[in-house]
Amino acid sequence: MEGGGGGTPLETLKEEEEGQPGYVLPTSLEANGLKKNSWGFLITGIVGGTLVAVYAVATPFITPALRKICLPFVPATTKQIENVVKMLQSRRGPLVDIGSGDGRIVIAAAKEGFTAVGYELNPWLVWYSRYRAWREGVQHLAKFYISDLWKVTFSQYSNVVIFGVPQMMLQLEKKLELELESDARVIACRFPFPHWTPAQVTGEGIDTVWVYDMSMFKGSEKRP
Repeated sequence: MEGGGGGTPLETLKEEEEGQPGYVLPTSLEANGLKKNSWGFLITGIVGGTLVAVYAVATPFITPALRKICLPFVPATTKQIENVVKMLQSRRGPLVDIGSGDGRIVIAAAKEGFTAVGYELNPWLVWYSRYRAWREGVQHLAKFYISDLWKVTFSQYSNVVIFGVPQMMLQLEKKLELELESDARVIACRFPFPHWTPAQVTGEGIDTVWVYDMSMFKGSEKRP
C-alpha cells in the first residue's frame, strides 16, 4: 500500500515521547562525564601532592636562609677532614660539630674513637647523617640533633669544630669564650675567629684549619 512505506506516524512518536518520564542522557555520555571528573580529581591530587612535597623539601633549606646569620651547607673536602682529624690527635673528651651538614666531620671523629655530636638546623641533613653513621657502623658514637646553634650550650664539650661564615664568627667567639672550659679546643675551618690568636694553623686555601686552645683566652678580660 502506498503511504505505508515503513515510516513511524507522527502521532505514534508523540505518544511514545509523552509516555516517557523524562529525557535521559545516553549511557556513553554519562560514562564520559564520570571519566572527566575522575581525571580532574586525579590531576588536582597530583598537583596538590607535588606542591606539598616541594614545600616540605624546600622549607628546611629556605628557612635558614631567612635568618640573620645562617650556615650554608657546603660539604667538607677530604683534605679538610684530614686536617681536622690531624688537629684532634692526642685529644680526649666529647666533640661537637656546629652546623654538621651531612655528618662527615662527626663520623670521621667517631671513627677515631670520639663521642661526637652534630647540631644541624636542616632536618633532612640530620636524618641523612644518622643514616650515614649507621652505614659506617659508628651510630653508637655519632649522634645528630636538629637545633639552632645559638640555642645550644657547648660547655660540656672538650673539642669544638665549626665551619662558619665571617658574619657569625665574632658572635660565636664571644659565646664559646663564655661557655667552654679552659681545656677545650676549638677548630675553625674556612674562616678564622676575628680576635683569637690561633695556637696552630694547617692547610691551605679553603682547606685551612685554625686551632684555638681556650687556655690562651680563659682568665683574660672578657670583652663587653
